[in-house]
Amino acid sequence: MTGFDRAGLELSCDGVSLEAAAAAHGTPLYVYSRAAIEAAYTGYTSAFAPVRHRICYAVKANGNGAILRLFAGLGAGADIVSGGELVAARRAGFAPARIVFAGVGKTEAEIALGLEHGIGEWNAESEDEIARLGAAAAARGTVARVSLRVNPDIDARSHPYISTGLREAKFGVDIAEAAAILRRARARAGVEVVGVQCHIGSQIVDTEPLAAAARALAALSRQLLGEGFELRTIDIGGGLGVSYDGSGTPDPARLAGAVLPALLGLPLTLVLEPGRSLVAAAGALLTRVLYIKQGHGKRFVVVDAGMNDLLRPALYEAFHRVEPVLTRGRALELVDVVGPVCETSDFLARRRELELPEPGELLVVRDTGAYGFCMSSNYNMRPRAAEVLIENGTTRLIRRRETFEDLVGTEV
Repeated sequence: MTGFDRAGLELSCDGVSLEAAAAAHGTPLYVYSRAAIEAAYTGYTSAFAPVRHRICYAVKANGNGAILRLFAGLGAGADIVSGGELVAARRAGFAPARIVFAGVGKTEAEIALGLEHGIGEWNAESEDEIARLGAAAAARGTVARVSLRVNPDIDARSHPYISTGLREAKFGVDIAEAAAILRRARARAGVEVVGVQCHIGSQIVDTEPLAAAARALAALSRQLLGEGFELRTIDIGGGLGVSYDGSGTPDPARLAGAVLPALLGLPLTLVLEPGRSLVAAAGALLTRVLYIKQGHGKRFVVVDAGMNDLLRPALYEAFHRVEPVLTRGRALELVDVVGPVCETSDFLARRRELELPEPGELLVVRDTGAYGFCMSSNYNMRPRAAEVLIENGTTRLIRRRETFEDLVGTEV
């Protein structure tokens, strides 16, 4: 068992006391399990071992340098969406050839930076972007290796904000127009067409939409290969969900069973871009109780972590399990767990049955390794949390807590 486990009354991480971690580094505090991250990555590499493949970690899920170095050391590629993520990936040791650059709004500066580093592929989102990539590459005497992102109009059946494969989404091009776009792209100087890609959404808990996307991409790839395109990759994106409520979700083996039949006989490298499913369950947010407040027909547990530390509940009404680090056998009560930020939407959990804590006690918000710290902010001039990595039975600080001087350091 790796990650967070309750042995007796106290929740620990890989045998390390969370109470001790909070005492040493303060709260709010993000805690990550190295062993859980490694196990999640191995799950993907084992599941897709029957085919030539590349696992490109989605840096946007959690971009801490220590975690990026961990994935680079495991042999992963990187899926990036900004110039900052490109620099972070290169600093962490990702080989340029194993980096894919996605996103609908790549700037000229980001294109120049990617060409300078010689990244593996550009997941182009429009014909205009292909033209800009080609012109920039030709001016530098090089080529941009382009994989066209297509929109197959498939419902990921997740939250509307993170469903990206529908016809009305801003991402990609209509799959019906893809072949014509790529025929024109093939004639452009500075462009090498290397594959097709799609990403239909995040937090997908049903593999059928991903299987349907794989079938659509495979059909397009076969058409293009038949027209003489020298494709190298077929990229089905990421999006596999995690079990925030403990009810269970598909694992990489089930995903492989769903998508691989569509790819039989294709002489292409399969690229996957998982993020959440690699790091979410490997992380937790520790927070201390400040007050117990009785409202009108409602009881509030006020903690020192707010929406600036973990935005997902306020943004998506996302569910995260919240529980005491140390259980004390008290009765369960219906409560709202809320933070100190001056917004009504500042909550971590609503209408939850929780063993009622006392001020000073420690709570844990589970499965926050993805889209936790990376979406945090300094709203209300609150410093961002510290981060620690549990490895080999020890707690290593991988990001110190911000200070007020950090917050104003860029002011002029």
